[in-house]
Amino acid sequence: MAHDRPLADRAAQPRRRARVTAADVAEAAGVSRSAVSRAFTPGAYLDADKRQLVLKTAMDLGYRPNALAASLQGAATDLVGVVVGELSNPYDSEWLAALVSALNASGKWPIVLGGQEEGLDDSVTSILSYPLDALIVRGGSLGEALIDNCTKLNIPVIFSGRVISHPAIDCIACRNHMGMVQAVTLLLESGRRRIGYIGGPPTLSSEQERLAGVIERLAEAGLTLAAQVTSDYSFDGGQSAMRTLLQDTSPDAVVCANDAMALGALSFARNCRNLTVPEDLAIIGFDDIAMAAWAEFNLTTVRNPLAKTVDEVLRLLEGRLANPQKPGEVVMIDPDLVKRGTH
Repeated sequence: MAHDRPLADRAAQPRRRARVTAADVAEAAGVSRSAVSRAFTPGAYLDADKRQLVLKTAMDLGYRPNALAASLQGAATDLVGVVVGELSNPYDSEWLAALVSALNASGKWPIVLGGQEEGLDDSVTSILSYPLDALIVRGGSLGEALIDNCTKLNIPVIFSGRVISHPAIDCIACRNHMGMVQAVTLLLESGRRRIGYIGGPPTLSSEQERLAGVIERLAEAGLTLAAQVTSDYSFDGGQSAMRTLLQDTSPDAVVCANDAMALGALSFARNCRNLTVPEDLAIIGFDDIAMAAWAEFNLTTVRNPLAKTVDEVLRLLEGRLANPQKPGEVVMIDPDLVKRGTH
């Protein structure tokens, strides 16, 4: 332990260098503290030569303004909280990567928290300790008390992947029901009649909407699900679910609630049951993650448009920051059916 080391050893340990302050820059440049502040404030008046002197001195000393300290005076910090679910879900990982890139390009700096929905409120409560300009939540839900807390703190909240009924919250989501109707219609048009379904956690609104789309489209054709298995949106979960589904039934098609499970199901069907896809069994996923297009999989799927979703999140964010009092906006994104080689 550190306190068991001899005093001489502890004294030899390097100490963290103190952060250079605005006062240090002011003294070195021979200007006032307020001149340093104005030099780093866009639009603030300061003589051009004096601004250049302050900026050069700051660079020489290694000084940057403290955004957290600036927030105490009511200034924007450009910090945006991003709460995302299971990062093992490829779609969520791709969404996060695209969002972080877009936020950085717009001068925003994300603080990212990942985790299961069960601990979402605790995660968000902890992130509210930071002076956030906004909070973006991918999927999941927040308790009413926590949403009210964000409102009191003047922290705008944007939900991606779920619609929340609240007058001050902006939401963006895919038309999941429509996407599954498209998928089942494609299977019906190709002559499939014994259609099974591998779904995700039933508490998630996206899962409920996708399952409803499958059931309703089958009902229109006078059919019901040949089999239904619930899993966890993962590749391994898709493999396990396909094993269970094929134990008691012989479907001619399987619709999966996301691509990760569809790829797992595809792998099990081919490698463990020696089924030929799509001749013996058609498989359709949902999301259109990057792996779905790999030649090894060539998965037919429903695209949950990622680039458009991120663009809309940024638009909602900018609109909310520009007008904090505007009514909440709900944006619904239409899915696209991507026909590849598994249907």
